[in-house]
Amino acid sequence: MKAAEFDYVRADSVAAASAALAAAGPGEEHRIIAGGQTLVPLMAMRLARPTLLVDIDGIDGLDGIEASDDAVAIGAMTRQRTAELSPTVRDRLPLLAKALGFVGHLQTRNRGTVGGSLAHGDPAAEIPLVAVALDAELEAEGRAGRRTYPAAAFFEAPMATAIAADECLVEARFPAWNGARIGTGFQEVASRKGDFAIVAAAAQLALDGGGRCARIAAALGGVAPIPVRIPALEDALSGSRLEDGEIEAALGSVEAAIEPDDDLHATAAYRGRVARVLLGRAIREARAEALA
Repeated sequence: MKAAEFDYVRADSVAAASAALAAAGPGEEHRIIAGGQTLVPLMAMRLARPTLLVDIDGIDGLDGIEASDDAVAIGAMTRQRTAELSPTVRDRLPLLAKALGFVGHLQTRNRGTVGGSLAHGDPAAEIPLVAVALDAELEAEGRAGRRTYPAAAFFEAPMATAIAADECLVEARFPAWNGARIGTGFQEVASRKGDFAIVAAAAQLALDGGGRCARIAAALGGVAPIPVRIPALEDALSGSRLEDGEIEAALGSVEAAIEPDDDLHATAAYRGRVARVLLGRAIREARAEALA
């Protein structure tokens, strides 16, 4: 198949992109295209039928990775492969570095962008999952200026976000944890390597000087309309020694936090079982890394 008919605008600035989006007629579907690794296949299958595409690939200044004391800012047009290979991301955002290796295939990561994955809002995608796990802040720019969305409020439903119709995502700021005893874990199950996850699990934790869990973030993807944190589990494991029995007991809170659905890839019951197993593995992976 091939895409339905659409109009195309190549923007040379964020302001121009915003103006083009705002000029779209009522009832029209307009989309921003950057790397196009998700949108173009959807259009080819006519699962997405935008009447207007606004191309931001040629806008200068929307890529790059910059670290501060407590965060790493990644421009929306930064290629996923660039972030994956970045020493800054590897050192300051190890959870994101791990997750990026699961995103699509090498060829798609060469073109796909960090911001594009976030703006698309697939509940099974790896980058949105890490954004929710780490409490990232997503900055968008529109006619009214810049606005910052917390990741927890950015994703609203499958492939739907809070971003305004005339806004363009320009940057994602991921908090960077400081300290020597930090570990991360990322696990997923997919039909084939490179496919979107059926279930994905992310965990990051920090140990105090006595070997107890001083801080933990745990999240799941593919088991609800949006990526979800598991706060009850985090509360249960904070201050613990992360013994296997403590982890297993805390994993009992997973079922109440997720809303898995049946689809052609897996049943809701399967997703629920796998979510608990994968999150346990991710936490143990992070524990081992922090103790190493």
